[in-house]
Amino acid sequence: MRSREVVPGRTIVAVFDHGEDFYDALDRTCRAHNIRQGYIPTFIAGLATAEIVGTCERLDNPDAPVWSKVHLSNVEALGGGTLAYSPDTDTIEPHIHVTVGLKAHSATAHTSHLLAATVQFLTEMVIVEIVDPPMRRIRQHDLYNVPLLQFAADPSSQDVTN
Repeated sequence: MRSREVVPGRTIVAVFDHGEDFYDALDRTCRAHNIRQGYIPTFIAGLATAEIVGTCERLDNPDAPVWSKVHLSNVEALGGGTLAYSPDTDTIEPHIHVTVGLKAHSATAHTSHLLAATVQFLTEMVIVEIVDPPMRRIRQHDLYNVPLLQFAADPSSQDVTN
């Protein structure tokens, strides 16, 4: 376990419009407000299309991450996540999970990591900026190369590890 006290900055409310690419709109919002890292405590969305991590096939290794995707359409979504910054590419690296309900199928739900989406009607999102410490996604080579959230090293930091 790793934990760290963070210094919150501004809180931004964003509305993504009908037809927008979800991740492009998130990137443009962060750039417009110069947000490099933070968290999304919640968002609600109508999505014309969504791709989330999932499979219907038997997993050879149930402990390994699933890299395939499920394609969904005409869904209502509730989600949240974190935003880290990559100085190498000067981009935010979001990690967002959603629960989506298929409107045409009695709101049957799916929950997983959001890979891609197109907004239908709107997305309303709250973004809380984290000013300090720097947060990065570092690929964990001994754990299937999964990019994990890390706090940048700072000799004066008060990291707690258990």
